[in-house]
Amino acid sequence: MFNITVNLKKLIKKLIVFLVVLIIGLVVIKYSKNIFSKIVEITNSQYAKIFDSEFSTLNYEDISLEKGMQKILSSELVSVETSSMSESDSSREESLSESKEEAELGQAENEEIESQERVQEATASAEEKIDYKNLKTEVIKEKNLKESYNAEYNGVKIKNESNYTLTDDILTPNIEYKDKNDILIFHTHTCEAYTPTEEMSYKETGNYRTTDLNYSVARVGDELTNNLINKDFNVIHDTTYHDYPAYTGSYNRSLLTVKDILQKNPNIQTVIDLHRDAIGSKSEYGPAVKIGDERVAQLMFVIGTDGGGLTHPNWANNLKFAVKIQEKANEMFPGLFRPMIVRNSRYNQNLADGACIIEVGATGNTLEESIGSMKYLAEVLYEVMNS
Repeated sequence: MFNITVNLKKLIKKLIVFLVVLIIGLVVIKYSKNIFSKIVEITNSQYAKIFDSEFSTLNYEDISLEKGMQKILSSELVSVETSSMSESDSSREESLSESKEEAELGQAENEEIESQERVQEATASAEEKIDYKNLKTEVIKEKNLKESYNAEYNGVKIKNESNYTLTDDILTPNIEYKDKNDILIFHTHTCEAYTPTEEMSYKETGNYRTTDLNYSVARVGDELTNNLINKDFNVIHDTTYHDYPAYTGSYNRSLLTVKDILQKNPNIQTVIDLHRDAIGSKSEYGPAVKIGDERVAQLMFVIGTDGGGLTHPNWANNLKFAVKIQEKANEMFPGLFRPMIVRNSRYNQNLADGACIIEVGATGNTLEESIGSMKYLAEVLYEVMNS
């Protein structure tokens, strides 16, 4: 009788242990691999303590196997379920918290990054070292017009629309400036813009026009400014709107702006009114040149005279200055400049001996192409001022 009772108790213990282990194993597999790894780490002695603690309260002769199993399994399942839910909730909360923080930080960082990218893009090419002697240049015929000119000096082609006959004496660039280091850049038509691209798309305020300075010709002025500053020039870049909200009277308004700047900076002799060519305002015209592997917008000087009746005693000096620059450009980057235009209109160029309009591309060019031209123009200006 004693042996039978002992064997029965042992059998019941083994059966209970077997069932407990089996059920725990199924629960662990169902809920979490992490729980499984934790249970595996429990040593045999820990199992013994758990089971001894549970079974010490049981009298196998008085308590049924069903009740004992119920208590054990209830305890284990509650432990497993609580652990699983706690870890799951904690993980979910951490994930949601991290996502919220990332979203908030991301929004702030994106705004800052966009601002920084504009500055970086505007200054990126300024940091490049150009070995122009090894760069091949080629004028691109696509979207271009046939060159038209009626005067020429040492390879510099000129379309003379003024009342003057441009003699060699007028065109010879025998001019020197005392101040070669200070430059003023401004825009009479500040809102002029280019053919938008996926990267450089803008909200139009007119036909190929925008008040967003990041996408108008003012952005091109930023690029030229940064390239010149990196070459130790002192540059003032004025981005005052002169053609908005009204286009008519732009030159009258820019006249006041330039006068004010020159009164405060009387040493400045080089004054560049940077434009985008408005010919036709159609995308069919986008003059470009390939320099090395880069396609960039062509440039064009527009020089005024006193042929329209307005006082302009120094127009010949302006013309000589433009010829000198274009001579050097033809030597360094043939095709960067189209034939310059000389007209009767004054264009406020009476304010300085080195005043000029430079047209950067046309409506058919992209902002990227126009920005690309500025590092080459800066190289040319550097060579001219240091020769």
